[in-house]
Amino acid sequence: MGSDHYFSRSPRSDSSTRTIRVRLAGRELDLITAAGVFSPEHLDQGSRVLLDVVPEPPATGDLLDLGAGWGPIALSLALRSPDATVWAVDVNERALDLVRRNSARLGVTNVNAVLPDDVPERVRFATIWSNPPIRVGKQELHAMLERWLPRLDDDAVAWLVVAKHLGAESLQRWMTSDLGLDVERAANSKGFRVLAARRATSYAD
Repeated sequence: MGSDHYFSRSPRSDSSTRTIRVRLAGRELDLITAAGVFSPEHLDQGSRVLLDVVPEPPATGDLLDLGAGWGPIALSLALRSPDATVWAVDVNERALDLVRRNSARLGVTNVNAVLPDDVPERVRFATIWSNPPIRVGKQELHAMLERWLPRLDDDAVAWLVVAKHLGAESLQRWMTSDLGLDVERAANSKGFRVLAARRATSYAD
């Protein structure tokens, strides 16, 4: 793709869609993807690991998928918590269009697929699920997490999946030291680590 990355705002690659079959929320689904977004050919292994180990999401409230791509995590949240409001956030406009189209295919009406600045500042999240875009670089990744993780509700948990060889341990240390979160290793599977981050008592005060 040359300089056309999945974290580009407006990918220049061919936007033709393809249909893939994926299992989400206990259902076999046919969803659409396209070039210029993250893992367009299949559900990536990191997201699969995350979805396999996280507990049931809160039934209500605002739920965040940070770095939504074509929507597997956001759609899982929406299907599992139909009375909640799911925010599918991405900087890639093609990815957001795919989330909207996939939501429509499934008859899902509780997903807001939006750019980061389109989430109202007042919104706080009952959970955050994310396969964060590690390859944007440490500075941008840290800025993204600094923006969103402090918006957890006091008793909420953020679940992040990170490949071990791409810095899962250093990210855990940084989230603890710089963001003041309580972070634990919730699972290790297939080269990925799932981190569970909560607001520390002193952080929430």
